[in-house]
Parts: sequence; C-alpha cells; structure tokens
Amino acid sequence: MRIVLYATLFCISYITANAQNFIEGYIIDDDNNEAIVFANIYMPQLEKGTTTDDNGYFKVENITSGTYKIVVSYIGYETKSLQLKIPSETPVRIGLKTSAIEMEEIIVSTPFHKLQSENVMKVERENIADLKSKGAMNLSDGLSNIAGVETITTGVSIGKPVIRGLSSNRVLVYAQGVRLENQQFGDEHGLGLNDAGIESVEVIKGPASLLYGSDALGGVLYLNPERFAKENTSTADGNFNYFTNTNGFNTNAGYKASKGAFKYIFRAGMSEHADYETKSYRVTNTRFKEKDFKAALGYQSLKFKTELRYNINASKLGIPEEVGTQSTNVTPLLPFQDITNHIFSSKSVLFFEDSNLEVNLGYLYNDRKEFEEHHEEDEHEEEEEEVLDPALQMKLKTFNYDVKYHLPEIGKFETILGVQGMNQTNTNYGEEQLIPNATTNDVGLLATSHIHFEKLDIQLGARFDNRNINVESGLNKTFNSFNGALGFKTDIANKVTARLNFATGFRAPNLAELTSDGAHEGTNRYEVGNPDLKNEQNFQTDLALEFKNEHIELFVNGFYNKVNNYIFIAPNGQFIDGDNVFVYEQSDAKLYGGEVGLHFHPHPLDWLHIESSFESVTGKQSDDSYLPLIPANSFNNKIRIELVNDWLTEGYAFLKLTTTLKQDKISDFETNTPGYNLLSAGIGGKLKVLNNDLSIAISGNNLTNKTYIHHLSRLKSEGIYNIGRNFSVGLTYTL
Repeated sequence: MRIVLYATLFCISYITANAQNFIEGYIIDDDNNEAIVFANIYMPQLEKGTTTDDNGYFKVENITSGTYKIVVSYIGYETKSLQLKIPSETPVRIGLKTSAIEMEEIIVSTPFHKLQSENVMKVERENIADLKSKGAMNLSDGLSNIAGVETITTGVSIGKPVIRGLSSNRVLVYAQGVRLENQQFGDEHGLGLNDAGIESVEVIKGPASLLYGSDALGGVLYLNPERFAKENTSTADGNFNYFTNTNGFNTNAGYKASKGAFKYIFRAGMSEHADYETKSYRVTNTRFKEKDFKAALGYQSLKFKTELRYNINASKLGIPEEVGTQSTNVTPLLPFQDITNHIFSSKSVLFFEDSNLEVNLGYLYNDRKEFEEHHEEDEHEEEEEEVLDPALQMKLKTFNYDVKYHLPEIGKFETILGVQGMNQTNTNYGEEQLIPNATTNDVGLLATSHIHFEKLDIQLGARFDNRNINVESGLNKTFNSFNGALGFKTDIANKVTARLNFATGFRAPNLAELTSDGAHEGTNRYEVGNPDLKNEQNFQTDLALEFKNEHIELFVNGFYNKVNNYIFIAPNGQFIDGDNVFVYEQSDAKLYGGEVGLHFHPHPLDWLHIESSFESVTGKQSDDSYLPLIPANSFNNKIRIELVNDWLTEGYAFLKLTTTLKQDKISDFETNTPGYNLLSAGIGGKLKVLNNDLSIAISGNNLTNKTYIHHLSRLKSEGIYNIGRNFSVGLTYTL
C-alpha cells in the first residue's frame, strides 16, 4: 500500500512539474522592431494557441517539455514557423517580414505538418468558406474551383473529384483524418459529405501511395474538420445560403466550447434544391435533399491528446434521365438514391520527450439504396412518398487504422515509421446485385524521412502493401506492391523555389472491376467484370517552379504520369436487355500536362489582385488513342479587390472569366465538346451587428446565362445543358 502511495505521489509531482512549463515571448516587425498586436501564435502538435497583447507579448502555458513547432501569423506579414525547445530559458523574440501575400497555414495531409513554403511536395490548400463565397452549391461544386481539380457531375447534386485526369478509385478522399469509403467505383456515386463543419481542403496532385496506400494513385483530397474553440472560450454561429436557380438553400448552425482539458463541437445542417434551370428548361429530377450532423469531443493533458468525431449524412438524390416534367418541387422522383453515411473517427497523440506516437482509427458505415421505376407513373407528381423496396441496396462497413511513430530528430533527419490497414465488408440486400458480397483486407508498412540541409530539403520513403479480396462466391485475390518517393526542394535563384518529385503509386482492382455482372442503374449499361485484372502501377515525375516577391507570385507546375495496366471500361458491341455491354480491360497509359499561374498585386495598390491561370492534361493509351473523361484545357482570369473601411472588414469584390477550350482529344466512344466562356462576380465582407460578426457573401455565376455542356457531365450523352445563371446569397452570424 505504501508503494502505491509513493508511486501516486511521484506521478502527481511529475505532472505538476511538467505543468510549470510555458513559452513566452514577443512578436515584432522585422523592419522597425515595433510590437505586432493581435498576432496569432499556434502550436499545431498541441493544437494550442494565443494572440499577442498591446506590447506584442504572448504566453502559452501548461506545456510538457519537448521540442515543438511554433507558427506565427498576422495579416500583412509572412507566416513564420520555427522549432522551439521547451522549457525555454528566456523569452523569445520573433520578427515578421511585411508581405501582401496571404497568410500560410500548416499542411496536414503530408506527414511532417509544415507550411507549404517548407514542403518538399507541392500541395494546394483552400478554405471552404472561400470556395462557398464563389457561389459553390455544395462541396463537390466548390472543389472544381481548385487548380488541377475537376468534377464528373450528374446534375448539381452528384460530383466525383478528378485530379489531373484521374478519378473514382484513383483519387483517395480523407475526412476527419480517416479514408472515406462509400462505393467510389460508381460513376454516379458522390462524396456523401456536407461542407458544414469542414474548415479547409488540401489537394495532393499525383501518386501518394507512400502516405496512403492503394487508391491514392492519382492524388488525395484531404478535408480538414473545423478546429475546436480556443482554450476556455465558446462560440456559436449560424449560416444560411440561398440559390436563385434551384430555389434552394443550404443552412447549418453550430456551437463549440473549450473548458479545461475538455472541448466539444456540435453542428447540424440541411439542404433542399429543386431541379436546376438552364436558359431553355429545367432538368428533371436533378433535385435533392440532404441532412447532416457532426459532433466532436476532445481531451488534452500534458502528455496526451485525443479527439472523437462523428458525422451522419443522409441524402436523397434524384437521378436525371431526360428533360420531362417542369417543376420546382424538391422531393426526388424515381429513379433516386437514398444514402446514409456514418463516419466515426478517433485521433490520439501520445507525447514523449522528443517524439510522439499518433494513432488514427475510423469506422465507416455506408448504406446505399437505389430505387427504380417498376410501373407506369402518373403524369402528375405525387408529393406523398410511397413505400418502395430498393432495387439496389449495399451496406459497406469499413474499419481502418493509421499508426505513425515520429522518431526523435537525429541531426538533420526527421523520420516517421507507420503501419496502416483496413477491413471492409460489402453486403447486398436489394433485389438486384451489381457487386457481390465480399471482404477486403489491407495492410501497409511505411517509412519516410525529411532531411534538412542549409540550401536543400530532401524527402524520401518506401512502403509495402498487401490487399486481399475474398468474394463470397469463391473468388479470392491477393495484390502486393512496393512503392517509394523521392523529392527535392531548393532555392535555385533569388526568390525562386524549385520542387522536383519522383513517386510511384498503385491501385488494386476494385470489386466492380473484378466481379460486375449486371445492369447499372443511372449509367444505362450492362457491366461485366474481369477477375484477371492486375494492379495498376504508376510512376510520376513532377516539377514545380515558384517565384514569389512582395507583389508578384508566379508558378509553373508540370507532370508526366506513366500508368501500367490502366483499367478502363469499354463497349464490346453486344447488348443485354437493350443495354450496351461494357467490359473492363487493361492497357498501359500516360498522362501529362500541368498548371501555370500568375498572381499580381502591384505596389502601392496592394488592395488590387490580378490572377490568371491555365490548366492542361492529356491522357493516352499505349496505342496513342485517348483516355476517356479527361477534362478540357481551361483558362481562369480574375480581378479581385480588397474592401476595408470603418464598418466593413475582410471585404472583397471579384470578377472572374473562365474559358474552357474545345475538347476534341477524346476516346473512341466519346464525342467532341465545344468550348465556352463563363462570367461570374461576387462581393462580400464582415460587419458588426449587435457587437457580433455578420459575414455576407453575394455572388453570381454564369451571368450571361450561357448554354453549355461540360465534357465531364454525365448528362452530355443526352444533350442536356449544365446549370444556367445562378445568384447566391450567404449569411453567417457568429456569437
């Protein structure tokens, strides 16, 4: 008993001793040494932060000893990050350099959690609020505004991200820190995510199998959830967006608080949209309804932090087939999808003196139902919902884990060792079966290092993966792959940064490609799988050049991607029950292209921003025939001004012209798509109402009401236009 008492007293004294640690210092202007008031100080490993007072002084308390990254940012200055060892003997003094360039954020999708300017790998990052301010109707719509990212659409409700010409199971999506699994193989299967409660998105363009395993062959979309409230604070907000084209709305409300070691978030949202309108007609059954709820609980002590998050998303999505009944009703007609998606996730970090262990766990439950017409419908619409049995119902249950150990730094080396894996079961309940009941198991081992030299940064790593697919009918397939990556970042001239990356990636065939044997609702085709398919394996070279000074940013990104055993689906000329028969085949392929961009904010007109960019990708098979579903080349030109006065903060206005060129580099069963121009504009800002912030965003898209068809629209074969003119108004009130 005495031993237990002594041990308890020792632990208490140890924790108390560690609790005395803190970091303090001053943030100053690098040019004149004046204090910077309200500068942000953030410690990403601990998710702790504060702001400076009138003297530029800050203090962060209750920190255990160790080495931590400190990120300092303020509008009008370059964001700065540095490593500090705690406890620190004296207050630190950190100087910031003035800059008209936007503040940087920590990149979470790469393992070493650095600022983009410090990353060896080029990563695009966008705030969801900025994407919504441009009139995005939902998350997938907003993602298409990111350079190098497009969307395969079925109306406005269903979108699948495309990164440099690759999509579906070749693009991995992460939400709440875990990989999203929701039957991505389907052309008309959307993300199943709502943008409410998502703070930002990061895009890795190119193979990321080293970090994420199979299905990251083409890239990664990493969605960062909203952060918890700052220590011992609470906040509530409500958001409402109205869209004129669909007579639709998106709305959500949330509350979050932090007290002591605990913190929590609750957020609920819903959306309803009628059929979208073109210049000539409404597109029947593009209507949809969505409900979303998110909750999070966090706990943090000196040596340990953890967070639990849960998201349920329920949506009913109409599947458009033709232009028919003209209506502004929001209840989907047959055929439609009824999807419920649950995401449970936990993220925990155990801190040691100079290292840490990170454990991410996730459980996802995707219940997908598709309803079809079984009899003649009345000419008029029925508002009352009748009881129907789903023609197709699949329940996908996925458990995944991601464990990484961040070793103590040894000289110039930062190193991470990790193990990742997944167990997944697919079960059918509907009268039809597209893919069979099956169990999939993944396991992957990885090691990666970041090496710091005075003028050069190197990142390298290797990984081994094993995937086993066991089909209930008896098929059992195992796929293995070794992959690696090597990257360099250096300043090749004054203010010119070069990044050169080499990486391999792989993708194991999915269940649909291996085993499909049936008509696929919404695609109007009969699909036949191929059990003899092999791994897709690719090698990509990526070169990024960036020039940046106080008033000009210029970037040039180029890539060449060689894919062996590329899997594609093509018609074989046969018909079953009136549907074209499509079979899965393999052939080597290559994709190449890139992005070029300019951002000019001239002195002394720092409030004026002129942005221009060009995107291009070409995809070919080994016989020089073109790959399907490759986005057309496009230009984006935008003029943006910042509006600041006594009553408006963070104000802006923009005018944007998007030019999409003709797409005539098409596969054998595609048709050419004419080019077009789309004009959009917007204005917004933040003002005080009853001493609280009210953010307003007003935007208009396709202002000339242009009739056009996007090459990646799944309604293109029916000659159905994309959405016409749309105005949106967004309001966010924060308490």
